[in-house]
Amino acid sequence: MPGLAVLGLSLVALLGLGRGALLCLSQQFRMEGDYILGGLFPLGLAEETDLNHRTRPDSITCSRYGVGRQGRGDEGAGCPWACAAKPGVRQQPPVALCVFRFSTMGLFLVMALKMAVEEINNSSTLLPGLQLGYDLFDTCSEPVVTMKPSLMFLAKAGSRSIAAYCNYTQYQPRVLAVIGPHSSELALITGKFFGFFLMPQVSYGASMDRLSNRETFPSFFRTVTSNRVQLEAMVTLLQHFGWNWVAALGSDDEYGREGLSTFSSLAHARNICVAHESLVLLSRTNSVRLGKVQDVLHQVNQSQVHVVVLFASARAVYSLFQYSIRHSLTPKVWVGCDAWLTSDLVMTLPDIQRVGTVLGFLQRGALLPEFFHYMETQLAVAADPAFCASLDAEQDVEEDVVGPRCPRCDQIMLQNLSTGLVHNLSAGELHHQIFATYAAVYSVAQALHHTLHCSTSSCPTQEPVKPWQLLDKMYNMSFHIRGLELRFSDSGNVDMEYDLKMWVWQSPMPKLRTVGTYNGSLQLQPTLMHWHAPNNQVPVSQCSQECREGQVRRVKGFHSCCYDCVDCKAGSYRQNPDDLTCTLCDQDQWSPERSMRCFPRRPRFLEWGDPAVLLLLLLLALVLGLVLAALGLFIRHRDSPLVQASGGPLACFGLACLGLVCLSVLLFPGWPGPASCLAQQPVAHLPLTGCLSTLFLQAAETFVESELPPTWVAWVRGHLRAPWAWLLVLLLILMEAALCGWSLAAFPSKVEMDWRVLPREVLVHCHMHSWVGLGLVHITNATLAFLCFLGTFLVQSQPGHYNRARALTFTMLAYFVTWVSFVPLFTNMQVLYQPAVQMGAILLCALGILAIFHLPKCYLLLWWPELNTPEFFLGQGPNDTTDGGGSGGRDRTQGDHE
Repeated sequence: MPGLAVLGLSLVALLGLGRGALLCLSQQFRMEGDYILGGLFPLGLAEETDLNHRTRPDSITCSRYGVGRQGRGDEGAGCPWACAAKPGVRQQPPVALCVFRFSTMGLFLVMALKMAVEEINNSSTLLPGLQLGYDLFDTCSEPVVTMKPSLMFLAKAGSRSIAAYCNYTQYQPRVLAVIGPHSSELALITGKFFGFFLMPQVSYGASMDRLSNRETFPSFFRTVTSNRVQLEAMVTLLQHFGWNWVAALGSDDEYGREGLSTFSSLAHARNICVAHESLVLLSRTNSVRLGKVQDVLHQVNQSQVHVVVLFASARAVYSLFQYSIRHSLTPKVWVGCDAWLTSDLVMTLPDIQRVGTVLGFLQRGALLPEFFHYMETQLAVAADPAFCASLDAEQDVEEDVVGPRCPRCDQIMLQNLSTGLVHNLSAGELHHQIFATYAAVYSVAQALHHTLHCSTSSCPTQEPVKPWQLLDKMYNMSFHIRGLELRFSDSGNVDMEYDLKMWVWQSPMPKLRTVGTYNGSLQLQPTLMHWHAPNNQVPVSQCSQECREGQVRRVKGFHSCCYDCVDCKAGSYRQNPDDLTCTLCDQDQWSPERSMRCFPRRPRFLEWGDPAVLLLLLLLALVLGLVLAALGLFIRHRDSPLVQASGGPLACFGLACLGLVCLSVLLFPGWPGPASCLAQQPVAHLPLTGCLSTLFLQAAETFVESELPPTWVAWVRGHLRAPWAWLLVLLLILMEAALCGWSLAAFPSKVEMDWRVLPREVLVHCHMHSWVGLGLVHITNATLAFLCFLGTFLVQSQPGHYNRARALTFTMLAYFVTWVSFVPLFTNMQVLYQPAVQMGAILLCALGILAIFHLPKCYLLLWWPELNTPEFFLGQGPNDTTDGGGSGGRDRTQGDHE
């Protein structure tokens, strides 16, 4: 800013003109007016106090100091003349090296209040016709020191004492409202004190979240946001850079303890692990306290974290950094709070750049460009001996009670102030704190404007305003300052955006650079950020490296950020980077090992194009072709003895049924449907029953002719032939149909989608409900086959005749071998190919019946037509047992062939 450069040059000029001159600032800390504002400001730093050893409630004055050169103070021996300072007496130091620990930031805040009051008094719209005054005191950042001016503020107007009343409604204290104090530790004390009298208190720096409690602090307001917002911004910053293994340090006071507690809860909710959490004792010369600071840093280094969240007061940070620099500890990333981020005490530490990278959030505020010119004017006036002499003539009646308002303000020389002052002002990073003080004054003025019912030209109400009347107007009040609208919430807070600041190392003090903003979400400018790590790499602060894709964390120890990486097995996947367990895929999905997502399962069934199905279809074509060829041959030779001996029309019926058995296998491949699942077994076994029933009739006839007396043979044979034979075949088919119906009713085969059998697909198949149902459809055929085998196994055929019994015996053996082998093969086969096993069993069964019983007869019809005689197949004629030599030879040859 141009104004900053002008001010810097002006200060240098003042320094040249007034070297050795003292500033008279404390005399300007009070001004009369219609309404008085009290002010509490941190002008002094009491670093080496022994207040814990107080035995008498005597007067406490803020007179701590240090010794150094060129405006840089160090802890050590003091200047004895300063302790002897008397109220109203300005003394010259005996040596030029004596330097006070003076807070230049506190002076800026005082000037911001003075400028705001002067603007309001000169304004003709906010409080026309009225004058605000102020009464400002130094808190020395000590509660004991702060209490005396607080008591003075509450003293009855025109006196120095607080009156005791039952009802304070009509009580008129000396001040209308209080601006300050700066720190939360002091605000916790004054907030309760002023809250009892319902005196408005507007702080420009106290940010503890506990101060938002309206029951405890009913009159507390602030022009800064709550610590919770700043801590949320810090946690968001950590999360953005992946820093989930951090240390958290806080000062050993209310401010630090609450900050650590809030940060821990916020960090835990965002999966950020706090490797070490500790409190830093305030700076003292006590060796025990210094040893505890050393222990804290030693423990932080042992935890091997590279990022430290430092939520502490400036004095605690000063002590921590001083030890860190002195012992050359490992540089780290320090994420700081606004309590120390702009502190001269910390920023002026020698070799401060050795601590590493410093980041922090500062509240954004409207710019006050004329403030720098105002400071220039006020400092020039304060250095004017004539002006100071005129102020000496005015007696401050309160100094004999409270003591000097700012002992160091009158003792300090301009050269002691200029170094830190020029740096901070030229950096342009103080407007957020200056604006907060400036806004606090305007908030009280706006509330007074509403209370007095002022217009833009006058304030009609002239009655004195009580503090509690002003307080009533401040709740949920909105006010505009420099184009910015602020509003007090129910808890007395205002909502403001934050700037992310980074220290950039410049001599003699670091400069603050804006590298991002936070307004609920974080926006960064990475190109402006400079890290202490080699090659300007962003430091990594993690207990364990990030797991690779498809791996989840298996926590080891007490911290969730320390873990081993475990691969997700097939059928599961890693859903989120922070998952501790793999997420199982849905039933209709699959995933490979170390997967990040699931894939939809493809339906799988026995397809027509499957190699096994193609082979079975070739077998089907072969068997069905042979069946049709045999059927055609039998029909062509239907009147021949061979066909008649085989049953005649029944033999053709049996072959037709065998063809239907072969065609039934076409129900097994393809997409399973409810109808096809129900029809598979009945369609295959009903025709098989028809085929086996014709063979059963021939087996029965053979048994009768061989085993029964001749007198019974004709009668039984007559009942085993048409039309009785057709009736028996029909009854057997009906019996099989009834058993199939029973099986379908009790154990229906349904379409099932099996998600477990195949890893990447869903198996769609016809599920056989029970082996009992399969046994029901097989019982008729198995019984017929067993009776055929039993009736023909021991039958002795006549020499020179066709051996029908042997053909039936081996046919039934083929049937049993096929279906007995089917059971273990079907049980152990993969479910996908179980339908193919059934197809193979049906086709092999049909092929066995055809090859053993029917094809030999077809062979005789085609190549041995001379054997197709009634004597050979039907046993008729006079020479049915012996024929000629040639005939007998052919009979024997045929018998051997059969």
